[in-house]
Amino acid sequence: MRDTSNTGRSSYDPRLRVLHEDNHLLGVYKPGGWLVQGDRTGDVTLLEVAKEYLKRKYEKPGNVFLGLVHRLDRPVSGVVLFARTSKAASRLTNEFRLRRAEKTYLAVVRGRVAESSGELTGYIERAHLRSRMVPGPTDRAKEARLAFRRLATRKDMSLLEIQPSTGRHHQIRLQLAGRGHPVVGDLKYGAPAPLADKTIALHAFRLAVKHPVLDDLVILEAAPPDSHPWSVFASIDV
Repeated sequence: MRDTSNTGRSSYDPRLRVLHEDNHLLGVYKPGGWLVQGDRTGDVTLLEVAKEYLKRKYEKPGNVFLGLVHRLDRPVSGVVLFARTSKAASRLTNEFRLRRAEKTYLAVVRGRVAESSGELTGYIERAHLRSRMVPGPTDRAKEARLAFRRLATRKDMSLLEIQPSTGRHHQIRLQLAGRGHPVVGDLKYGAPAPLADKTIALHAFRLAVKHPVLDDLVILEAAPPDSHPWSVFASIDV
């Protein structure tokens, strides 16, 4: 749970796409290449842009609270949910910590995946900004599990639907690369070439989580980008 104060620079961006908004939540689409929260680059973040959106829409003076309850890697696109109150932030943080939030990703990977569906299980050891697969559990390695379904193959690529049941650092990217199918554009984990916009073909397609105040299930969905390699699979209904 994190709330970052505005830095004084302009972070208004008309490209912000709102997927869900109520008194407690703000769900938005994150384009690949945008930071969710600040890092040493100092680039404007999705969090800052979302705060500026609320500040302008509701004419709020001073800082706007927006709680960060989960993250996406910078090159990944898709759904991000923020909390608009501290109570919502605390409850949502707990839902994500207990793995009650259901996440569905889409990925375009290199090669033709042979299996129509399956599960991947392994152990991931994190070392600063990079992680790696290891043969078994250690003091620093944790189990990683995900399920996948092959939606289509085109040329020498496959479109996968992925549902992780654990949340390890770079888990999807590592586990797919470990099976010989790195995410397209993911130079860090085995792809031979970058994408033109320096993103990777991994997209947070769907998020389902219990509303922190109401007795409802909040479901957010966002279609993947229409650029390459996603455009190769544009005819596939997901």
